[in-house]
This record gives sequence, structure tokens and C-alpha cells, in this order.
Amino acid sequence: MLNEETLHFIQTHRQDDTRLLALKPAPPGVDLRAALQQIEGRQAAGRKLPSWAEREGLLFPPRLAMEQCSSEQTARYKQDVVRRWLASCGSSAPVLTDLTGGFGIDFSFLAPLFHRAVYMERQPELCRIATHNFRVLGLSQAEVRETDSAQAPKCWPESDCCFVDPARRDASGRKTVAIGDCEPDLDALQEAIRRRSRFCLVKLSPMLDIGEALRALPHTAEVHAVSVQGECKELLLVMTRTTPEHVAFHCVNLDSGQPEFCFTPAEEEQAACSWAETPGRFLYEPNASLMKCQPFRCLAARYGLRKFHPNSHLYTADEWREHFPGRTFVVEAACGFGKRELRDMLKDLRQANLTVRNFPATVASLRQRLKLKEGGDTYLFATTTADGRHVLLRCHKYES
Repeated sequence: MLNEETLHFIQTHRQDDTRLLALKPAPPGVDLRAALQQIEGRQAAGRKLPSWAEREGLLFPPRLAMEQCSSEQTARYKQDVVRRWLASCGSSAPVLTDLTGGFGIDFSFLAPLFHRAVYMERQPELCRIATHNFRVLGLSQAEVRETDSAQAPKCWPESDCCFVDPARRDASGRKTVAIGDCEPDLDALQEAIRRRSRFCLVKLSPMLDIGEALRALPHTAEVHAVSVQGECKELLLVMTRTTPEHVAFHCVNLDSGQPEFCFTPAEEEQAACSWAETPGRFLYEPNASLMKCQPFRCLAARYGLRKFHPNSHLYTADEWREHFPGRTFVVEAACGFGKRELRDMLKDLRQANLTVRNFPATVASLRQRLKLKEGGDTYLFATTTADGRHVLLRCHKYES
């Protein structure tokens, strides 16, 4: 797909700034546009797909496809989810259908689990890149189909697993969130998916309301909120042919070393939760996946914590709770918002990391009021306690 001159140019300039390279004239025989795409793509892969960045011979797509593709960490997590579900199918020659192939990252990690793996994509360039890359990766079970999968469900193979990652941009390129605004339309295709596959793994926007997703996709058996470096990156749903008795929620922060937190809505509803009017020695802040799935009562019950307020989502205890799925802080001091008590608690501070939870002010406005710069080793939390008081907690990170 690339001539020798272009390949040599890519190898020579693989670490260079593509913006500067684009300003220079192309050397004889070099397809500069294609070369810049490959250099930029491999540099992005170094951050997002380290094992692909190290693999010689792979081709990379245009910038948008690189931005939209999964990271290696989240692709491996999907592989684990599908492996677990596939084990329950008991198929001797399992089949995968990927309805929205894209760059093929998720497909490439899922395909080795299957005897046959069908990749569907409507963009010719992505199909050409996928065909080449799957050959380089040794995915002999991969079958590439250049097609709009949404237009011909009857042509889908009967499969054990269907994977779908709807495009979350409209015709103008603006990002969308709602299921009905994505392509393909899962509302229209979910019955076909259930007929043609034993289970389906769906990747959705992490900004999507989970309640809305469950109403739109009522055959969901599992919800996975997947975070990386403290940010919720993906919302994954596992759909089955039958309506499940309950939905299992999985909250995971992949690079934290913290345990996965699993619960059901029934557990959350029945969990006992105690409340805090004053802070204990430790402050606990849930990670992004827990904030997404909202098992706030379960969290308090399992870790023996007191919650500051039904809407504050901060917890406290006098003891350290090992393996808490989030950040742990030591409380140095606490005060109300009177001028004198604020002055006494903050008199030695010039900068701090400020967070507000269930508090009638924004971070920006409160920072201006307190006259503090961002940064440093001190953490301030403005929140509301169980008796309705507004408090400011001064903390530092706990190092076990």
C-alpha cells in the first residue's frame, strides 16, 4: 500500500513533529499525506496502543479513527469480559461478529478467542487497513466485509458473540451521547442482534445516563463502567437473548490496582448506610466508575464508612480501609464558612487542590473567595454534612 520511498521517509521521521514535516516539500516518490498519517498514527499508538506501536508493518488510519478507537487497556478488559461469557456458551467453534469494525483494535483482541471472526465496516480505507493489519497480526480467523452492517441484518452470520461500538458523531462531526443519535441505531437493531447472537457486548459513551441505557436496552445483563487514570473512559453493556432477573454492575479502575466493585440494584436499595455530622480521621472519595454507577449505600456498608450526606458522595471513618476503590485522605482540620474560622484554618496556605461535593458554589468561585492558587500537597473538600451544615475539610493524601 506504500512504496519504498514513503516507507523509508516514515522510518526516518517516525519521531518528528508532523506539523513541521507538513510544511516541507515532499521528497521525490514520497506520498507525504500518507506518510504523515502513518507517523502521526504510530506516535498516537505509543501512548494508546503500546504493543501496536512496537509492531513493525502495521498501518494506521486517519486521525479521527485513531481518536475513536479503544486503548489497549480497555480492549484487554473487553477480552476478559467476552472470555468469561464465551466459557458459558460451550461452543466448540465459536463465532464473533463485529458490526462496527473501525480501526479494529477491539476486534483484534477479541478475535483470538474465536474459531471464526467477522469484521464489518462500511469505510473502504478502514477495511483495507484492517485486512493488512490482521494479516500482520496473524489473525487467520478474521474475515473482512466491506458493508454497512445495519442495512442487512439477515446477512450477519449466526454468532456466539456480537460486538458493536456505535459511532458517536452526527453528520456534522459533533459528538453525540444518546443511543438513538448514534450509528448504527441500536434501538432498531437490538432484536436482530438478539436473534443472531447468544450475547452482545455494546460499547457506549461514558457520558450516557445508565438508567436511559437500561430503558433503551432492556435485555442488558451486565453494566461495566471502565476507568483509566481516574477518568471513566467506557460504558460497556452485555445484552442477552432473554431478559435477566437482575443487572450486575461492575466498576473498575484499570491502572489503580484497586479491586473491581460489583453490585446489583437490589443490593444498593437494601444496603444500610450510616451518616456523618463530623469527619473522622480519614476521608474517602470514590473513583470515577463508582461515581458513574452510584452504588453509594453499598459502598458505605461494605467498607464500614459513614456518608456525609445523601447527595455528598464523600465518606469518612476513624480507621483506614484497605483496598478502598478511590482516593483516601487524612483529615487535618475541618471548619465552617465563617470568616474567622476560615482564616484560622487557611492562614498558612497559598495553594491547594479544591473539590466541591453537594455544595452551593463552584470550584472557581470558591477558589476566588478563599484566595488560593491551584496545586500543592493540600486538598480541600467543600461539602455538606448529614445535619445540613456546609463544611470545609483540609486533608492530605494517605500513603499506606
